[in-house]
Amino acid sequence: MPRSRYHIFSPDAPYFMTSTVNNWLPVFTRPETVQIVLDSWQYLQEKHNFRLYGYIILENHLHLIAQSPNLSKDMQRFKSYTARKIIDHLHEVKAERLLHLFALFKRHHKRESEYQVWEEGFHPQYIENEAVMRQKLEYIHQNPVKRGYVEAAEHWRYSSAVNYAGKPGLIEVVCQW
Repeated sequence: MPRSRYHIFSPDAPYFMTSTVNNWLPVFTRPETVQIVLDSWQYLQEKHNFRLYGYIILENHLHLIAQSPNLSKDMQRFKSYTARKIIDHLHEVKAERLLHLFALFKRHHKRESEYQVWEEGFHPQYIENEAVMRQKLEYIHQNPVKRGYVEAAEHWRYSSAVNYAGKPGLIEVVCQW
């Protein structure tokens, strides 16, 4: 029995997804940890036909709209790789408090590792038409504006809003759908 009511049933369609850092810890306040996320998405784009339509990375969670032939497996790859690299980075910079919290908040059934970076699941929501795509992109891009972090969506560095404004972003995004 699956743990979630969310399922990927159409590999030919994009999905809106959310990944949350365990216990909402602020791990993406460091450019190096954000780069780990971007590098992972770029790898998936190059090796696994992963199409990224939009994203936002905030201090303790991220949203994305993506599509791939095996999106569940790609999200599993993404979370596994980024968790390992984030933990490695935190060890390098001696971020003992964050490491301690990732160990403290690790779920008891997660016996294969000492730490847990990500909450379980990614809650894929099917993008059924252009109206839903526009609504989800608006939600993603307006997130830092609503929080008062920036005046305009394209000013948030870790977002695809700049791509949609016709400027080069930090990672390639499919803006034509």
